[in-house]
Amino acid sequence: MEEVLEPSSNSPAEAPGSLPNNPDELKRVLEAALLAAQEPLSVSDLRKMFAEDIGADVVRKLLDELREAWGSRPAELVQLASGWRFRTRPEYLGYLARLNPEKPPKYSRAVLETLAIIAYRQPVTRGDIEDIRGVTVASQIIKALEERGWVDAVGHRDTPGRPALYATTKKFLDDLGLRSLTELPPLEQINQALELANG
Repeated sequence: MEEVLEPSSNSPAEAPGSLPNNPDELKRVLEAALLAAQEPLSVSDLRKMFAEDIGADVVRKLLDELREAWGSRPAELVQLASGWRFRTRPEYLGYLARLNPEKPPKYSRAVLETLAIIAYRQPVTRGDIEDIRGVTVASQIIKALEERGWVDAVGHRDTPGRPALYATTKKFLDDLGLRSLTELPPLEQINQALELANG
């Protein structure tokens, strides 16, 4: 009969979710989770991996150390609106684009202007957007932004007809690599970018 070897007591396989013995092991567990994740993970999500309670401040400190450790690598650990994730550094994106030559969807000037108004003036109604743009906003413009996951109705204005109030989502911030709306560039830069893109 073959002898079955028990894993050693310090093996992470013995007690899934148990708190590793030292900070380096903790960082490796966090790194593994972030590399495997398809979406950003919040500190509270990361804390759920461990049976023992680990403080949010400890997780944040370890994430900062992990971000620093990846400082010279082609991927970086970033904090976004909905959590932490690894992403490729911008200087390598041109190379990776050759592996997947599909072009991202192009949006019309009307869609981009509508998105900018929502981002900088939120929450806004369709009427507010029309007043600012000076033209009627087609329903497919709002629908395109909602389907992309960048805009959502967050309530209704307490006026006749109770129009929907639109605001940007965490996915919008995540896709732009931002943690909060305060990191949006000044509106003048957005206007210049729109003019260049459609010039």
